[in-house]
Amino acid sequence: MRSAEDLGASHGWRLRRGVLDDGRQVFAKVGAASPVFASEAAGLRWLGEAMDVPEVVEVAEDRLVLSWVDTEPPTPAAAERFGRALARMHRAGAPAFGAPWPGFIADLPMDNSAADDWPAFYATRRVLPFVRRARLPAEDVRRIERAVERLPEAAGPPEPPARIHGDLWNGNVLWSGGTGVLVDPAAHGGHRETDLAMLALFGVPYEERILAAYQEESPLADGWRERVPLHQLHPLLVHVVLFGGSYRESLMRAVDRVTVLGRAG
Repeated sequence: MRSAEDLGASHGWRLRRGVLDDGRQVFAKVGAASPVFASEAAGLRWLGEAMDVPEVVEVAEDRLVLSWVDTEPPTPAAAERFGRALARMHRAGAPAFGAPWPGFIADLPMDNSAADDWPAFYATRRVLPFVRRARLPAEDVRRIERAVERLPEAAGPPEPPARIHGDLWNGNVLWSGGTGVLVDPAAHGGHRETDLAMLALFGVPYEERILAAYQEESPLADGWRERVPLHQLHPLLVHVVLFGGSYRESLMRAVDRVTVLGRAG
């Protein structure tokens, strides 16, 4: 690397912007040896078959080097292009729910072993393992377990595995070249509504433009808006594990809405 600029830290990794000897600008994530880097690289390459993502320049046990993405302010037109591209990426599909590489969200491991049924995959690979890590009060755990029992009724019509980002909050969408570019994936075969619910969790510029364009490209099943809290259970649990009880109230509101949805289903 000809030069490097420190960009701070995230989840214990050092972040750097560098220039290679051949003049290419890159982004590097560096830390202790970890399977996180190979997992992220695999996810980016897989998503990149159907969507704009940075190029994986190098991956090793202690680093991941990606092509640099020059960013720009989002616009309504860029949001619409992103919505259509996201729908096409989801439609590219996956062999099963899960992925053939170890899963991570931030630095937390996730079970990516394959399953044919999404409600079972979501319950056993995403929600319940994080309930055990979250150190919630016993009554909260019981309420979550009751909601999980309702997942088959709450999940809506069955859908084939979609090719999803898996951690699609606003910070993982870079606006560049008139569209959104995806970074930091927890990619796997999942339910496409999961990515849309994650976008909604913390907000994204021109969200309604994104959704309208998505719907034009690939219409969502009836009731998808009511199912948003279901798909937010896992990311909210992740935030409880990472950041503590400040996310507990939001989590338990979502739990109660899923329980009601399951009863109605």
